[in-house]
Amino acid sequence: MRTTVGIIGAGPAGLLLARLLHNAGIDSVVLESRDRAYVERRQRAGILEQGTVDVLRAAGAGERMDREGLRHDGIELRFDRRRHRVDFPALTGGKSVMVYAQTEVCKDLIALQLKEGGPLLFEAEALAVEGADTDHPRVRFRHEGAEDVLECDYVVGCDGFWGVARQAIPAGLSRTFERTYPFGWLGILADVAPSHDELVYARHDRGFALLSMRSPSVSRLYLQVPADTDAESWSDEEIWAELERRFETADDWTLRRGPITQKSVTPMRSYVHEPMRHGRLFLAGDAAHIVPPTGAKGLNLAVGDVVTFARALTHREETGSDGLLDAYSATCLRRVWQAERFSYDMTTMLHRAPDATPFDDRIQLARLDRLASSRAAETDLAEGYTGFPVG
Repeated sequence: MRTTVGIIGAGPAGLLLARLLHNAGIDSVVLESRDRAYVERRQRAGILEQGTVDVLRAAGAGERMDREGLRHDGIELRFDRRRHRVDFPALTGGKSVMVYAQTEVCKDLIALQLKEGGPLLFEAEALAVEGADTDHPRVRFRHEGAEDVLECDYVVGCDGFWGVARQAIPAGLSRTFERTYPFGWLGILADVAPSHDELVYARHDRGFALLSMRSPSVSRLYLQVPADTDAESWSDEEIWAELERRFETADDWTLRRGPITQKSVTPMRSYVHEPMRHGRLFLAGDAAHIVPPTGAKGLNLAVGDVVTFARALTHREETGSDGLLDAYSATCLRRVWQAERFSYDMTTMLHRAPDATPFDDRIQLARLDRLASSRAAETDLAEGYTGFPVG
């Protein structure tokens, strides 16, 4: 097989990149190790930044998102039984976010790719990237029981932390930066209408809690738990009781309960690989960076990466200049590190560390009180949450 851009991974990053390249008249082939059903039901992030929403619309993939997604103009912070709303449009010149699950983004992009785009091969396992530092890199892959080779001009690894793309970068050229947190999130899906019309981030002496949603009738909620927690060790009653404690306010707000349909524990870590490019191999999304979910940045960072690559390759096709491609890693990493900083700030402000001291508790409350009393502090949070510029 032969193509201009070989894309490893059919998550939102790989699928969106294929769409952007198709719209620019550049051919690609997408290789995905899982089957279509798995990709379309894989639960991940559900918050789309303003820039991600704009990109999906411009790419022709926003029709169902605009019809079924939930626009949110703010979030609520809870601490010390107090409630404080952060108004995004008022602080950012009109920006907002959209609640629209990653599974739905993937469904929309898969449908477009199969209808209009280039080859999208499911159950095609990438085995290795070869010749990344040559003009014609190759992806060895297994599909339908046989090995094959995809010859490319460029390879983009959107294959996640455990994928083969990053492994093709020589160890001597790689630098990694990592932080693992001593806690995780116990997340549930529940068949009950959300108890608030926007996300609620709660700091409590017993640990963090988050109220989110998947739709007007399905709630998504999280509890901070020790990193080694088994989700099934928590009964439904224990989960609801703990959520009620952590969301407690001084007014008459109440938490709606409903049947819990899913439980899982999400680990919390920060990770960055530098550089994000080696020769004609480019890393995007979780292949290059991971953020704790507190800042809702993972999917949005991946979108920023592939937009940067598509723009750079289109520029080369139009002008013959490699300038933007050569700057890909540095361009992406500026945004990545701002997102890492924002996610770290949100995580450390709202989660109680196992060894937290009374001084640490007071500092957290002081940071939250500053947000509730300073427009400048609120603006910094709102700008970070709604998204940093791409490029």
